[in-house]
Amino acid sequence: MFIDTAKIYIESGDGGDGAVSFRREKYVPRGGPDGGDAGKGGDIVFVVDPNMRTLMDFKYKRRHIAQRGENGGTNNCFGKSGEDLVIKVPSGTLIKDEETKKIIADLTEENQRVIIAKGGRGGKGNARFATPTRQAPNFAEPGQKGEERFVILELKLLADVGLIGFPNVGKSTILSMVTAAKPKIADYHFTTLSPNLGVVDVPGIKSFVLADIPGLIEGAHEGIGLGHEFLRHIERTKILIHVVDISGIEGRNPIEDFDKINEELKLYDIDLSSKLQVVAANKSDIPGSDANYELFEKEMGKRGIKVFKVSAATNKGLRELLLYVSDMLGKIPDVPKFVNVTEEEGYFNLEKNNDTKGYEISMDDGVYVITGPFVDWVFRRINIHDNESLRYFQKILRSKGIIEELKGMGITDGDTVRMNDFEFDFIE
Repeated sequence: MFIDTAKIYIESGDGGDGAVSFRREKYVPRGGPDGGDAGKGGDIVFVVDPNMRTLMDFKYKRRHIAQRGENGGTNNCFGKSGEDLVIKVPSGTLIKDEETKKIIADLTEENQRVIIAKGGRGGKGNARFATPTRQAPNFAEPGQKGEERFVILELKLLADVGLIGFPNVGKSTILSMVTAAKPKIADYHFTTLSPNLGVVDVPGIKSFVLADIPGLIEGAHEGIGLGHEFLRHIERTKILIHVVDISGIEGRNPIEDFDKINEELKLYDIDLSSKLQVVAANKSDIPGSDANYELFEKEMGKRGIKVFKVSAATNKGLRELLLYVSDMLGKIPDVPKFVNVTEEEGYFNLEKNNDTKGYEISMDDGVYVITGPFVDWVFRRINIHDNESLRYFQKILRSKGIIEELKGMGITDGDTVRMNDFEFDFIE
């Protein structure tokens, strides 16, 4: 079974918490703080594995969580960083954010690696907060939370040339005749249920990768007949070989078929319809096909489209077709690849100048209520039962600009401020 899309949950490791500790030795009754820093959380790393061909593995494992960083220890001992979680994917995998549909990375090269979710930074131990005026800080920094998100994996075949056309026009037969690929072939519609790849290696012709894209039908751009799943594989190709049944034995009109397929390409992605197309007029060995071919070639000539009269069953005309395609490949630039555009998630970090404030201030029955990720973060960092820690808390509020914003909203001495379950009176 060919699996080319998967939705998975990824979560990088949280950073460990810094330690609160003080030296306690026999002859050092008032030892200073010695709480160590914590370790960083593990990253989520995607890497291209040349031995993988599908996304089948993600059908059974959908949650991927990296290791948390260890907490800091006493005696200024640092916590160990969490191990990165390496996720292997096949070449040609596109990674998108499930919520925004934004492209995060495009993995095409062997052993290519990209970090999709960075582990949280480890918290600092209380030894880091000691100053000449604050010699015994009774608080430490918590670890930063890791990044989490759902991502969509899409596998797009890395082929130079794609075979397109209606079902049962002979695409799989052509692939089997010109490459070592052995697709299942039978005389019924929609035979190929998964794309097939083969390397064209004909003497005198520069080799290239050829993909047999499953037969398209009307409405494919809307997802009918697995259309979306198949159309995405055409996006990376340079040239499209459009296979039509020139015999007309099934009552089909090759010109109408050609137009219908191109309309589906245009409706799915306008760029697809602008790709160079070469037509393989197949089944030309069947009696009565010559008249159809003449009409078809004349019409395609008016549109400036090259047509080759071929018979996949007898191998007639295939060499000429492949020679032309190989020559044209050398004249067309590579399809541009997406680059890694991963950005850090918007988790609050006091040491960074975040675009978002990380908090909101609202009024609730005369009480100033402060909410947001900043509030959760700061209360993990302070000890509200320690005077020095509370003074440090006030310093954070001022540096963040919250005090000035409250004053701008009209707060006066004695007014109540609520942050989570903690309430205090405002005093300038």
